[in-house]
Order: sequence, then structure tokens, then C-alpha cells
Amino acid sequence: MPSSPVPRPALGLIGFGAFGRLAAEHLAPLFSLRVHDPFVPDAAFAAFDLLPCGLEEAAACPVVILATPVSTLAEVVRAIAPHLQPGALVLDVGSVKVRPAAIMRAGLPPGVDIVATHPLFGPQSARDGLRGLKIAVCAVRGDRARRVGAVLRRAFGLDVILTTPEAHDREAAAVQGLTHLIAKVLVAMEPLPTRMTTRSFDLVMQAVGMVRHDAPEVFHAIERENPYAAEVRRRFFDLAARMDGGSASMAGPAE
Repeated sequence: MPSSPVPRPALGLIGFGAFGRLAAEHLAPLFSLRVHDPFVPDAAFAAFDLLPCGLEEAAACPVVILATPVSTLAEVVRAIAPHLQPGALVLDVGSVKVRPAAIMRAGLPPGVDIVATHPLFGPQSARDGLRGLKIAVCAVRGDRARRVGAVLRRAFGLDVILTTPEAHDREAAAVQGLTHLIAKVLVAMEPLPTRMTTRSFDLVMQAVGMVRHDAPEVFHAIERENPYAAEVRRRFFDLAARMDGGSASMAGPAE
């Protein structure tokens, strides 16, 4: 007799926005998804051949991914805490890590392991697949961060960066903070030239296009929830002002 197929492990996905849908697309072959998002119409689930479920069912899975805005994370953590199983693994996918890590550490039951992640890509940059893209993985509680990283490498071909929430946010304040800030300014300056352009200008506008349609919550998290972003912005604007004033030296720190 042919052997029965091995059942896929259950995974709860809370949040079915743009990134939640990208995650579902790649996780569905490996997991039996339990997806909860009361703000998304049923048609969006049907497009992925999924049915929405209640919060309790999603939160009761052995692995739970929180794909919700940082601004609502504390509320979501409070809601799922009573329904999590002992030994469950909870991950988030937010653009900042210090504050989400603190929220999850304080609000989730002691018997739950926590790994904070930040996929350094979105639907635009992942449209050709995940292989070779980067993801930051931070241990918050428990010892499963390295195993999570190994699965992400093996199953999806991701370039895993094991780091801490603090180290992540320090670097992301420049890497993401400046990218999104400059993109916002350039979008506000439109219309910009499209015919007589240089290759470097085209690449800048290509970068703008990759973040142009990000939800406002993403920009807010990157610029306001990262504890190191304000200093990076200040230094950027100080140096830009010095350049506007004709200062010859740009190498030193802004005063």
C-alpha cells in the first residue's frame, strides 16, 4: 500500500497585508497555514486558496508569525498570549527590532520562545523569488534562533544575518531610514525628468520605485520606532545644510 502523505505542521500567520501574503505564498508548500486578519476581505484569502480563521486557532499553532504593523504589536501580543501553547515559537517580521523584542518579551508567556526577524526585502524586491535575499534573525527568548536561520537558508535560500535587536536597529537606521527618507523627498518633488537621465539617476529612481508603495505604517516604523533613526536623520540634514552653505569639508561629524 502507498504510504500516507506526511501531514504538514500547522503555522499561525496573524496579519495578511502585503508582507503576510508574500509570506503565505512561500510558506504554504511547507506548512498548513492558519491565517487570521479581520481587516482583510475573504476574497484576498481565496486568491491564495486559504480560508481565514479565528485568532485563537492561529495563535494555538506550534509556530506563530506576527505580520502586523509595529504600532499594533502590543495589542496583538496581548490578544494572542492566552491562546499560545507551551513551547510554541513566536516570530515577528517588523522593520525595527528593539521595541518589538521588548513588547514580545514582556507580553508573551514565559514558556514561549521568541525570535525577532526582519526580512530585508518586500513584495517588490522578492518578485523574482527569495533566493539570495537577506533576513535578519535575532534571538529574544530561547535557543531556537540558529535553527530558524538554518531552516530559512535551507528551505528558501535566504542569506541569514544573526544579530541582536540593538545591532539591527543601529544599522537599519541608516540602511532603511535614509533610503525611505530620500525616496519620500524625491516622490514629493515629482514630476522629475524621465527622458534625459543618467544611469545613476535611473538607479536612484529604481530604488524609489521599490519603496514607493509601502504602507504608511512601514515608513512610520522605520523613521519613528527605531531608537537610532532620529540621530541618523539629524546628521543627514546637518551635512546637507553644510553642503548647501558651501562648506568644503564633508568628512567630519556634523556639529
